Amino acid sequence: MNLAIALRCTLDQDLSAFVQLLQQQQVPCRVSEERGEQVLWVPAELVEPVQQLFANPDAWAAFAAQAASPVPVERPSFAAQLRQAWLTGLWLVLTAIVALITGLGERLDIVSWFSLQAFTVHGEYGHFLPLEHTLSSGQWWRLVTPMLLHFSVLHLVFNALWLWELGRRIELQQGRSVYLALVLLAGVLSNLAQYQFSDAPLFGGLSGVVFALLGFCWLYQWRHPVVAYALPKALIGLMLGWLLIGVSGVLSLFDLHIANAAHVGGLAVGCVLGLAAAQWDKRRAQQA
Repeated sequence: MNLAIALRCTLDQDLSAFVQLLQQQQVPCRVSEERGEQVLWVPAELVEPVQQLFANPDAWAAFAAQAASPVPVERPSFAAQLRQAWLTGLWLVLTAIVALITGLGERLDIVSWFSLQAFTVHGEYGHFLPLEHTLSSGQWWRLVTPMLLHFSVLHLVFNALWLWELGRRIELQQGRSVYLALVLLAGVLSNLAQYQFSDAPLFGGLSGVVFALLGFCWLYQWRHPVVAYALPKALIGLMLGWLLIGVSGVLSLFDLHIANAAHVGGLAVGCVLGLAAAQWDKRRAQQA
């Protein structure tokens, strides 16, 4: 679908009622901010009718008054959301299965199937094979699978909730191919970052991917605003604050071990890809 600019308005002009009217009429549209203006994008063939409608305030004043009144909005059911974002649901199912069969990290013989480095347990000690040896034997899946490991219920629930909230946004906005590439790349690079900068050979969790999704939404929204990635600034600040607390080492005083390198690596991957995707989408929109 080729989108074209239909309107340019000042930032203080409220377009919400007009946008709702277009959506009610099943007119695809989106609003972006460019050079201190609001820009309304619609399909190229509908630019003139939309401009004519906007130029006649009486045609949509009644709708604007109705939109100002609180109207209950029925949210899609969880099943409906799951059908739309089934890839995110699949990640959650896989994570839950791995948590179940590993006993949240208690069954080390099974954990060793998913860890970055293969290892064996002898009594109270674990013997970890070098990563180069593991990969040279063809066990390339280990670059990804540590993200499926979790070691407590809180660890699992926290990451699952964030993956559902952020992952489905990207899956629906960017498409499943981009989303899949983002998750896999973030998983691999965050795992390698943790391996490189941590002394602990056994680690896991989706948090590196979660920070990648956060970084993607954050930087995409900064460069090319869309409704799907409009996260509250306080929420972004909370996550970044948690990241800084972890990096500071304060949590180690309470015997809490955080995969800080995975978090930072994931955030970096997400920020870079978010900027790249925003620039690409913005250029395509301008050329439409």
